Amino acid sequence: MARQKTTLVSSSELPVANCIGELRAVLADGHAVLSAEPGSGKTTLVPLLLLDEPWLAELKILVLEPRRPAARMAARRMAALLGEAVGGTVGYQVRFERRISAATRIEVLTEGLLLRRLQDDPELPGVGLVIFDEFHERKLIGDLSLALCLDIVTGLRDDLRLLVMSATLDQPALLSMLPAKAVAARGSLYPIEVLYAGRDAELRDPVPMCLDLLGHALEECAGDVLVFLPGRREIERMREQVTARCGDRVEAMPLFGDLPAAAQDAVLQGPGKRRRVVLATDIAETSVTIEGVEAVVDSGLTRMPAFNPNTGLSRLETRRISKASARQRAGRAGRLGPGRCYRAWGAAREARLLDWTPPEILEADLAPLVLELANWGVTDSARLSWLDPPPPAHWAQAVDLLRDLGALDSDARPTALGRAMGRFPAHPRLAYMLAAACTSGSPTVAADLAALVSEPDPLRRGSNGGADITVRLDALAAWRDGANLSAYADRAALRRIDRVAQQYLRLCESTTGTTPMAPTASAFLALAYPDRVALGTARDGRRFLMRNGRAALLPADDPLCGSAALVIAEVDAGGRDGHIRLAAALDRAQLESLFADRIEARRELRWDPKLSDVVARAVRRLDALVLSEEAVPLSADDPVAELLLAQIRAQGLARFFDDPMGLRARVCLMCRVDPVGDWPDFSEAGLLADLASWLSPWLHAGEGARQLRAIKLHDALSAVLGRERLVRLDQWLPTHIETPAGTRRPIRYSFEEPPVLAVPLQEVLGLREGPTLAAGRLSLVLHLLSPAGGPLQVTSDLAAFWDGAYEQVKKEMRGRYPKHYWPDDPAAAEATRFSKRKRR
Repeated sequence: MARQKTTLVSSSELPVANCIGELRAVLADGHAVLSAEPGSGKTTLVPLLLLDEPWLAELKILVLEPRRPAARMAARRMAALLGEAVGGTVGYQVRFERRISAATRIEVLTEGLLLRRLQDDPELPGVGLVIFDEFHERKLIGDLSLALCLDIVTGLRDDLRLLVMSATLDQPALLSMLPAKAVAARGSLYPIEVLYAGRDAELRDPVPMCLDLLGHALEECAGDVLVFLPGRREIERMREQVTARCGDRVEAMPLFGDLPAAAQDAVLQGPGKRRRVVLATDIAETSVTIEGVEAVVDSGLTRMPAFNPNTGLSRLETRRISKASARQRAGRAGRLGPGRCYRAWGAAREARLLDWTPPEILEADLAPLVLELANWGVTDSARLSWLDPPPPAHWAQAVDLLRDLGALDSDARPTALGRAMGRFPAHPRLAYMLAAACTSGSPTVAADLAALVSEPDPLRRGSNGGADITVRLDALAAWRDGANLSAYADRAALRRIDRVAQQYLRLCESTTGTTPMAPTASAFLALAYPDRVALGTARDGRRFLMRNGRAALLPADDPLCGSAALVIAEVDAGGRDGHIRLAAALDRAQLESLFADRIEARRELRWDPKLSDVVARAVRRLDALVLSEEAVPLSADDPVAELLLAQIRAQGLARFFDDPMGLRARVCLMCRVDPVGDWPDFSEAGLLADLASWLSPWLHAGEGARQLRAIKLHDALSAVLGRERLVRLDQWLPTHIETPAGTRRPIRYSFEEPPVLAVPLQEVLGLREGPTLAAGRLSLVLHLLSPAGGPLQVTSDLAAFWDGAYEQVKKEMRGRYPKHYWPDDPAAAEATRFSKRKRR
């Protein structure tokens, strides 16, 4: 082997070979962080060049890859460099595929398989080096694997070495967490020319711009073209467009994670007879060399789930990629020769891209991580070293879910059920369903359901199956029986689902059944998704309210519309209401039977907006779901006052009370004009803030909103003021004023405007100056009226009106109202409320 290693180094022109000496020296003493450009050979050359290091002492090297195609391809490339078949010195293991023998020294694994190995034996016997390849992707499982390996190094294996590699690493942050030294491979193998579009591709539809850029790439480059798109939907549309535009001149080939392994390998194995356009998600971003690619067209977009711990739901979001990701994608064009990268965004957008891809741990559902750590013996994330620690809200939500499933006890330690759930390579929800199925004597349905939920949909678009998971179960059964399948059924997907289901079933068979349970899809799904049991709420049958309080919608033409209840297995958080992707119908009797121990019968008080009153109901409830309710009378023990006060705060005082005397406005005015008075705040905000203290004494137990109509606001607020302040208020700001004509006219007070006295002009004759309030501090605004009550003049300066505008008013009014008194000298005339005849 030593001779082969020397041959590899001497014959290699890959940049990583230039730093191998430094890397060996660093790993001889501890851990290392290796940064190297895409195409530098770090994935396939470094493990081979380290294999005979003395500190390894014939121990194995584990190479962790974030994706299955990368793991298979890396192992094949390393075996080819050694002139061996896969499974000799170099082997790999991914789900359902193992090419490892007793002679294997380098094992390439996906990160999930490392977790299973760590849980089975934390010491990792026989392993001397763990390599984390393409760590920049910052997958949740990668962060968790590194944290556990560091825990092993600290407590069990100080001889175990860790090597973290990537072309685009945030090295300072990583070195601050990991006790390691940095090593860099300088230079890249081939130059890459980067060209920018004049504008940015649209988030909703990047296909048109990518098609234009593909046209340039096909015209300006001779080799194959790799096009990065955010998801399968865009890949399918792009494939149709490329085929329509180019015909047989090119072969459009998809590449995404759910594609069967054989189809993935066909893309990776190299050029065919025709020029190829490979349409890929970010699965092709790292570790994968696609033979023949000379140009890359990058949409600049990716699609990833964003988890909301408040709702417990995720939604798929299309986002701009980071600069690090863009650099990785461009590197795919320079693996085998000089290349070009056409970016579907402008140079201005480039400057606004994030430097690094946000770590998945900050936005993911942490239930799988929390259960893994609980089974590891860690209940507090602070016990481990993290590049980015798990967010507390996400952690708390995961703990609550696992407790609800019975996987954790009150101290967040794993229960026997939680340890049994750890056997299954599935989300804890599905693992709980499978563990329960092991003791029910009917694990087959649960295994099929778990596989259907965790794998891509086997029904293509256009199927009339809608969201109903039982239609998928029927398709799976028909495929197994060799029966005729619908044209919309995807045979490759059904084959993959069957394979996953068989794996789950083998794990279930290790436990004998003891607890009988109806083997229905809805019953098993309710175990996995107890918070997503939902009742229909709309007349059209589309809208369902889930037990967790969130609402979700079915498409208008979905066969499940109109169901009394559903168990929702897959829902996109969407906007206000989520969108149901996968569900099973559930009848009310079955729902009540499944959750009998959690249904609560209680008396509830609520505000009925239709009746505008407080009502009492006898309710049977499953969290947010009301199963039944019946009206019952209010009683003296009902906390009616709390609901009434809440509604007054929400709807405002004017909705429930009149203030004909203007008491509130008068008190607010006194706050401004009385220099020595101690006046309370009777503004809307002030009264609502102190609502309970002044209104509660007037409320009676067992009575609803009708009692508010009997309460006079003037009386309630007068009690707050007390006698002395009321007397001073009436002296300074009286409610009425007596005119010189002997009439008693009301004063109108408001919060914003000065007080107003509306009075017929004849009733203020004889007054030289207008009346004042607040011990002469305020002048009343006079709204002078005609004998018929029409407006004549608005003034706060009566003397100026007599001396000025009155003359014109007199001329007009004498003709219109000749029977009334219009004196020539109003300031000296006698006030009257009568016409001339009555006055005589």
